[in-house]
Amino acid sequence: MNKISILKNPVQGYAWGSKTEIQGLIGESASTDKPMAELWMGAHPKAPSEVLLDGKWQSLDKVIEKNPEPILGKRTARRFSNHLPFLFKILAADRPLSIQVHPNLEQAQKGFARENDLGIPLDAPNRNYKDNNHKPEVLCALTPFQCLKGFRKVEEILGLMDRLSLASLSGEIDLLYKKPDSHGLKSFFSALMSMDKGHQNEVTGEAVRAAEKFADNEKTCRWVAELNREYPGDIGILSPIILNPVLLEPGEAMYLPAGELHAYLHGLGIELMANSDNVLRGGLTPKHMDVPELLNIVNFKTGPVRKVTSTTIDTCRTIYKTPTEEFLLSTISVDEENSFTSPSDRSAEILICLRGEARIEDIGSGEILPMTRGLSVIIPSEISRYRIGGNAMFYMASVPF
Repeated sequence: MNKISILKNPVQGYAWGSKTEIQGLIGESASTDKPMAELWMGAHPKAPSEVLLDGKWQSLDKVIEKNPEPILGKRTARRFSNHLPFLFKILAADRPLSIQVHPNLEQAQKGFARENDLGIPLDAPNRNYKDNNHKPEVLCALTPFQCLKGFRKVEEILGLMDRLSLASLSGEIDLLYKKPDSHGLKSFFSALMSMDKGHQNEVTGEAVRAAEKFADNEKTCRWVAELNREYPGDIGILSPIILNPVLLEPGEAMYLPAGELHAYLHGLGIELMANSDNVLRGGLTPKHMDVPELLNIVNFKTGPVRKVTSTTIDTCRTIYKTPTEEFLLSTISVDEENSFTSPSDRSAEILICLRGEARIEDIGSGEILPMTRGLSVIIPSEISRYRIGGNAMFYMASVPF
């Protein structure tokens, strides 16, 4: 593949998705019964993008497998064993997603091997590990995005629990009072997640009744009540009390390392992650949950959320830098007075146009590709330099050098 190529991207139709957001972006009519939750741009074997080559659409993972160095560049091909190291997504959450956590690399490799040895099919509903990779990720909001991220400080959790006066949870809360630190938090959370169904129904029922008294004035209590409407009786409805609430305004981002418990509640965002689909779920979902494995993965650090600081590189490009070596998220904005010219030292990049119209020019060949809202492209490493002109805004996934 020696040219800039349009991508045809798969969509995941999870029940929590939106019936309008991704549809509007890619030019499909709104659906009354089929939500679109995630648009995947990348080469994950579960749902790879396709590129048009030699007059036919071909799976991107197979194309890269045949020509890794021209597409990825020598450095990236060697570093990541001839695989595209990131997965790029548009995520549209119309309803709350599951409480979840992602494994680190060692945990993913061991978990994947263990489930393979047990003979669990890759597409089995009770499979935890779909691949052997970790899944750090960055989420950038395209609309106001509500989420939960990491554990609140212990004193905050105890204060909220005291306000709700949950007698049915007194034994579990005592674990936290006796050890108001990460060890006590682990004992408390483990007890919460492991309680039997009868006790869970008693706790959630009492919690909803108490939260509804304060729902008009307190956002945390409103979310407890809202989550119960979506997932009645699920112990995950207590997550707004235990986890930090986060509101990302458009253009703001947050980073999710391995082991950090989180849940997306509502909004449209762009996600960039290591090329993995490994998720351990603990509530707010009809999907498979493995509480013991989730408890093995979760990091019980507490404290406030720090958003990712964006850095302006030049008049056109802003980056969201994270500690990961697999990916770098950028925005590129061009107008009549400012065009963007790529550096020559680069790996494969995927760009999606979210606003306006533009032209991407391969400076070496002179070939020009028109871009409009919703179109995405992959630009292989062997395109030495390219230029974007017009009046448009892009998000770009790349490999940091």
